[in-house]
Amino acid sequence: MKIKNVIEESIEVKQRLLSDKNMLERIQKVIDECTNCFRNGGKILFCGNGGSAADAQHLAAELTGRFYYDRKPLYAEALHVNTSALTAVANDYSYDEVFSRQVLAKGKKGDILIGLSTSGNSPNVLNALLEARQEEMVTIGLTGEKGGKMKDMCDYLINVPSNDTPRIQEAHILIGHIICEMIEFNIFPK
Repeated sequence: MKIKNVIEESIEVKQRLLSDKNMLERIQKVIDECTNCFRNGGKILFCGNGGSAADAQHLAAELTGRFYYDRKPLYAEALHVNTSALTAVANDYSYDEVFSRQVLAKGKKGDILIGLSTSGNSPNVLNALLEARQEEMVTIGLTGEKGGKMKDMCDYLINVPSNDTPRIQEAHILIGHIICEMIEFNIFPK
């Protein structure tokens, strides 16, 4: 049955994540970087396209709103949500610059940029990572198994062990939820 196969494939990707000690250590380092960023008054910017944009927006909302309990908001922003800025830059410059110009405007040393791209090759995400590095921001990438061009542009690469876009995105939201949960716990312990 196709439904059962899809669920099994999703579980298999998560099992591979669970058994990868290096991946778990990288996720922990990302949690530590994000926690320190917020403790130092910084912000986290997210960018992605399509389903990755939806994931970016979802994770930013978990940080600015709440995850498990009421607490002060944390500054997190998905760079695609301002459609006027997005379309102005796309029209006046190019779509490849829609995120990098916002990183230049909003990012500062010590802030974090999290780029999501299942292929790791989205030009606008790559340009945002380049700009973030120039601004001395911490760069984090969530990609598929190969990492694409992002693998050489991120301080921390979380490359999900799959080449199947839906399975990668399912793992991205799982990893994102883990990061958000641990940030909340670290900064606002109960």
